[in-house]
Amino acid sequence: MRVSDVLNAKGRDVVTIKPGNTLSELSLLLRERRIGAVIVSSDGETIDGVISERDVAYALSTIGADLHAKPVAELMTKRVFTCATHDTVGDVLATMHARNIRHVPVVADGRIAGMLSLRDVLNVRVEELQRQAAGLRSFVTLTQIELQDR
Repeated sequence: MRVSDVLNAKGRDVVTIKPGNTLSELSLLLRERRIGAVIVSSDGETIDGVISERDVAYALSTIGADLHAKPVAELMTKRVFTCATHDTVGDVLATMHARNIRHVPVVADGRIAGMLSLRDVLNVRVEELQRQAAGLRSFVTLTQIELQDR
């Protein structure tokens, strides 16, 4: 299965925030959209960075009460691992595992095309396994019926 298949199923809605927005605004956006990370983008088309709820939680211990007023650019991850729409879901999952990341932006033609979360990837994998199990159950049932009819 390809990344494009996952995006077609889940939707291609991309949530971005500008680097100058505050962490308070980020927190509100994460809560309203019920998501764990957003792409940081000055123009809404290219990636400046990624910031997640985990980044905010970790910063709370070092920055403290002034955290809410800090700009997103101060905490965002600048070295972002991305994937392409033609990449396989297995390859993306391997990257997520190797890099210990839970969100991977999707890029097509140099522009933001979507965001894959670990949950998205695992949901696809579970659906694949359920289809395979159902196929095996069907095969076993048909095989048992054919053996009884002989």
